[in-house]
Amino acid sequence: MRVAVGMLWLLALWGHPHAQGSCPSQCSCSLHVLGDGSKARTVVCSDPDMTLPPASVPADTSRLRLERTSVRRVAGALGPLGRLEQLWLPYNALAELSGLMLRGLRRLRELRLPGNRLAAFPWAALADAPRLRLLDLQANLLAAVPADAARFLRNLTFLDLSSNRLLRLPPELLAAWARPFPAGQRASRVLGLQDNPWACDCRLYDLALFLESWAPNLAFIEARLKCASPQSLAGVAFSQLELRKCQSPELRPGVASVRSPLGSAVLLRCGATGVPGPEMSWRRANGHPLNGTVHQEVSGDGASWTLLGLPAVSPRDSGDYICQAKNFLGVSETVISLAITEPPASTERGGLPEAAAYNRVVARHVPDGPEPGGPATAPPGPDAEEELSLQQVQVGAPEHQGARMLRSLKVVGDTYQSATLVWKAPQAGNTTAFSVLYAVFGQRDMRRVAVQPGKTRVTIHGLVPKTKYVACVCVRELVPQKEQCVIFSTDEVVDTEATQRLINVVVISVAVVIALPLTLLVCCGAARRRCRRCPPGGPAEAGGAYVNLDRLGHSDDGSEELSQHSLSEAAGLLSARPSLDSQVAGARGGRRINEYLC
Repeated sequence: MRVAVGMLWLLALWGHPHAQGSCPSQCSCSLHVLGDGSKARTVVCSDPDMTLPPASVPADTSRLRLERTSVRRVAGALGPLGRLEQLWLPYNALAELSGLMLRGLRRLRELRLPGNRLAAFPWAALADAPRLRLLDLQANLLAAVPADAARFLRNLTFLDLSSNRLLRLPPELLAAWARPFPAGQRASRVLGLQDNPWACDCRLYDLALFLESWAPNLAFIEARLKCASPQSLAGVAFSQLELRKCQSPELRPGVASVRSPLGSAVLLRCGATGVPGPEMSWRRANGHPLNGTVHQEVSGDGASWTLLGLPAVSPRDSGDYICQAKNFLGVSETVISLAITEPPASTERGGLPEAAAYNRVVARHVPDGPEPGGPATAPPGPDAEEELSLQQVQVGAPEHQGARMLRSLKVVGDTYQSATLVWKAPQAGNTTAFSVLYAVFGQRDMRRVAVQPGKTRVTIHGLVPKTKYVACVCVRELVPQKEQCVIFSTDEVVDTEATQRLINVVVISVAVVIALPLTLLVCCGAARRRCRRCPPGGPAEAGGAYVNLDRLGHSDDGSEELSQHSLSEAAGLLSARPSLDSQVAGARGGRRINEYLC
């Protein structure tokens, strides 16, 4: 009877799967003795054809190792494994983990997931494993760690995030790592952060500072981290960086409103500071497009500036302009109001502008009429009169920004009755029209010459020679300034031509003085040499056909005689050509005379 009951109990025990601890398919199981003498089970699954986690794992399993399989995801909890302490899932094809995978694993101490394809990790699932101390996420595809993950990682003593795609880490995570463990718990943290493509900008400032002065309870698998971007810093170690802490954009104080006369050029400026340097932009409050050009520049103190240039403003340009500074930390904006005013002008005789007054030259415009070819006023007096005229000041004459559009005014190409004015207008557009006002110096009435839009050159005709004039160039319908006027005189042309003629006379005289003696000297030398060779006259017998090369000497008695030295010299200069016809007997001194054919 007792034997039968024992057999039934054995059969029941053998048929209960958990009591027997059956091993999952495609896996291998083994028992090992723990330090306290109890037994624990290890389950290893390494079948490459395995695509799903094991459906049933023995409840007494303390180590579960799933490696080098084709498992792609863990959809739910691994099961009621209350004794599981080590969960190793290395080098699988895992790309997705469920937030419930750690449910019920209260005794789990190690979670290893290296060499998978995880682009995200369920950080909140770590709350189901309060005893977890080791988390290995090496060689995955993690691009970021969220800031709220810090509260789930504070109990870890080992965290390996190396060989991922991390660009930066949140400051909250760094602060959690720097915080010491609770009192009575002596442990250190080991961190693995190497082999990530770190982006070295201001957002890496906290990590670089953290590595430079980490807490004594921290240790790094590799402490010498290097930058991967930007390209200029690739390969540079964190210890060699000089990074600045990130700052949101802050606009520089400036003018809030601008008033400018019609037709003038306006330049609006806006500056801001921030780290990284903010992106600056302009837009109109009414949504209309900008009628100008935008320039960007960075000052020496690191501030970013944007300049909006509006050439030849019109009433449609008035309104509010919004300057915006933006970086990844935020946006800052300011509004600048632009008001366009009409230039002060009155009319006289035909409605044309009166008194082309500027800072120091006072004149008045005369309506269009015949060219000033008639009698001119007498030339001005001494230079004191010119200085006095230039120092006449009109009280309250405003300074217009239109004067800034024109510069380098000068007179070129003068003749007796005309003068050509040229100037530069770099800020003027193709539609900006200029006018030229001119008059005889000393007179108050001025005449106007219209200039076609876009032209910076005009010729004034009908001027009187030897007369001083004043001419002003300004934007049409605006009052000229002093720097827009020039004083010239047509007598300078006459003086210039007279000077040129004088220079020509002097040059010719000097040439004659220098060249004539040389010419005479050369001619005399040539004639002298010719006279030596071919002296005129000879014996009558020769009939003038032969030349005597001998020079006469004087005897003691005063009579002429041939020099023997002369004969030898002639023999050296000419080749001797004796001829039957040229031999003539000499009768002087009883000596024979030799002659040479030239």
